[in-house]
This record gives sequence, C-alpha cells and structure tokens, in this order.
Amino acid sequence: MIGPGTGVRVYLACGTTDMRKGIAGLAALAQDVLRQKPASGAVFAFRGRKGDRIKLLYWDGQGFCLYYKVLERGRFPWPSAESGSARLTAAQLAMLWEGIDWRRPDWGAPPARVG
Repeated sequence: MIGPGTGVRVYLACGTTDMRKGIAGLAALAQDVLRQKPASGAVFAFRGRKGDRIKLLYWDGQGFCLYYKVLERGRFPWPSAESGSARLTAAQLAMLWEGIDWRRPDWGAPPARVG
C-alpha cells in the first residue's frame, strides 16, 4: 500500500460507519467522534456495516488521501462499537489492510537456530 510510514499513529473508529461518506464526512467523524485533528498526519480507519469494506483517511501534508478496500470474501476484524476508538501500530494497520486479524496474528513457529 502506498501511504504513511512506519511511525504513523492509527485510530480505528469502532463500530460501523456509513461508507457513502467521503473525505469531508470522514474528516468530521475523526474530529467529532474520535476527538483527533484530521490533518494531524494520523491515519483514521472506518469499517462499513457488512464488515467487508474499509476506508482509511490520511493527511499527507498537501491534502487528504482516501484509501478504500472491499474484500471479495470475509470480513475485516474490528472491535465492538462499545470501544469507541482503538489505537493501532503501523504493523497492525498493514495486517488490517491485508484482512489479517491484527488482534490475534498467527505467527507460527519461531525461526530455527542455526548452530
């Protein structure tokens, strides 16, 4: 994904969001619901009602970027609406974008030691 670097702050809007919202509507949610400045350089993630689509809003210093992804199968893992918002790391955001459950990644066996 082309986008923010590794040290970016990521805010997840828990619950569902109306996916008809564009940049202005999502920026308003970031400010009013998540209590963050939309043009702060953070990434704001929103998920639709069915769970198969997400939008990421990001200010790159010159303007807003809006990323939109729809899964052909499955749902994006998401916290319940009661949580309000959640913070993710850049690594967790990368997992989310790929449809991997960032809350419980399966890392498999640790690398074998070469003697």
